[in-house]
Amino acid sequence: MRDEIVKMIENGLRAAQKSGDLPPFELPEVIVERPKNPDHGDFSSPICMGLARFARMAPIEIAKRLLNHMQLPDPVGNVDIVHPGFINIHLDADWVANQVDSILDAGEDWGCIDLGQGRRVQVEFGSANPTGPLHVGFGRNVVLGDAIASILAAAGYVVQREYLVNDAGTQMRLFAESLFARYAEALGHDVEFPPEGYRGQYVTDWAQQIAQTHGDLFWDMEREDGVRAIGELGLQEKVLNSVRRDVGMLNIHYDHWFHERVVYEGSQFSAIMRILREADALEEREGAVWFVATKFGGDKDEVVIRSTGQPGYFASDIAYHYDKFVERGFDWVIDVWGADHQGHVPRMKAMMRALGLDPDRLTLLVYQLVTIREGGEDVRLSKRAGTLVDLHELLEDVGPDAVRFFLVSRDPNSQMEFDLDLAREQSEKNPVYYVQYAHARIASILRNAVDQGWSIETQDGDTGLLKHPAEQALIRQMLALEETIELAATSLAPHHLSYYALDLASYFHVFYRDCRVLSSDPADADLTQSRLKLVRASKDVLARALKLMGLSAPESM
Repeated sequence: MRDEIVKMIENGLRAAQKSGDLPPFELPEVIVERPKNPDHGDFSSPICMGLARFARMAPIEIAKRLLNHMQLPDPVGNVDIVHPGFINIHLDADWVANQVDSILDAGEDWGCIDLGQGRRVQVEFGSANPTGPLHVGFGRNVVLGDAIASILAAAGYVVQREYLVNDAGTQMRLFAESLFARYAEALGHDVEFPPEGYRGQYVTDWAQQIAQTHGDLFWDMEREDGVRAIGELGLQEKVLNSVRRDVGMLNIHYDHWFHERVVYEGSQFSAIMRILREADALEEREGAVWFVATKFGGDKDEVVIRSTGQPGYFASDIAYHYDKFVERGFDWVIDVWGADHQGHVPRMKAMMRALGLDPDRLTLLVYQLVTIREGGEDVRLSKRAGTLVDLHELLEDVGPDAVRFFLVSRDPNSQMEFDLDLAREQSEKNPVYYVQYAHARIASILRNAVDQGWSIETQDGDTGLLKHPAEQALIRQMLALEETIELAATSLAPHHLSYYALDLASYFHVFYRDCRVLSSDPADADLTQSRLKLVRASKDVLARALKLMGLSAPESM
């Protein structure tokens, strides 16, 4: 609808110029917004203020001349001019009311747009070092990534969700040595614990479970073989199983689990190094091989091959993204990273240029950290010290829906506080409870309608009767889902959906308060049937918004 309004204004300006009512000038972008005050219309444009210096006349005069040349499409009821030159557009009430049928016909496809036009996009999220359970910081990562993937799919992209298993590098080695040391202790052997190892209680618990199941199997091997074998077992049966369990509780399902070590198993890494050398992107210094990021817009150079001959961390990034873009052919890749990786963004863009790829095809979505609060105080997190509050613990405490809604409800660029007390509260103060309660209330109304003999699936019901201000406001909010999906998709900011769902729930509660849905008076039968259509449409759209955020839509609460 907003795009139609933009075209209406653009065509009006061109017609005014053609007639001579406005002088010739190049048209700037026409901005159309939703006014904060609904009395100012459904849409508003400040375009005339920006044209004053080109047309050399007052904005209010430009607006008057523009209005004389605008052809109003059917959805538009009237257009107001407001000092000093705002154009306020009001949708036609009959057209708004009749959109209820369109919403019902669209079903689960309501709100879908074709922004992506079938472009292939990969969203890589989660991807913690596979050395322990996911903590709540990574909870924000996976919730944001999954919601973004759902939004992009609704916006017309072909989306793949991917989890990178970082199973090649120093951290995996430390994890294996830590697990082996705790395993040896469980068997009664005195083994030195690695100074930089993982000291969390979960390592001890997993090691004891392995000792009980496998006995001396790994101890009887050559030490290096035993460390490697128990590390692989710990990765597959402990770490990744716990990750799959937690993301499964969050209703997150990955299309692909990519193991980092794969990039070193064939000839691909050698081919990548050859490409970088040919691009003059590598230099040898201090016995190591460096990627000269500063030649390609980076802020500092990075080691790709250490003096030991082993690939560095950045080597994996290069090989992995080469695989994404060149080997697998994604048009766009989005990596969801924590704030501690903010400094890596310039080198990633430099890497793209060195590989001959468009840097704009790679988006690094960097989200800020999460603080857990309980009783007005911070709950400290510490993975290495063994005092972490992990994601599984949070899920068991407040439930997956609360976790998802709270973690997606703030702009990724903003730090957030997760209030445990609020998340546990079963009242309208809790935003996820408020939204889900609206859906449950709608389901209850429909059940009551059936009990009273109404057919809720019928096409009967004149939606043209839906003219009450509360009905109109509710329908207008449902119509805004397309714009919300577009905004969330273009900004990669799922929190817009949480605001949308809260507003939709609020509009429904007002409608339910002000408009009697089920009436026993035969004279109200037509209105009741029409309002049941509106209730059904509201249920569909609210469930759609909840699903895009990965939340359930309860039938009762």
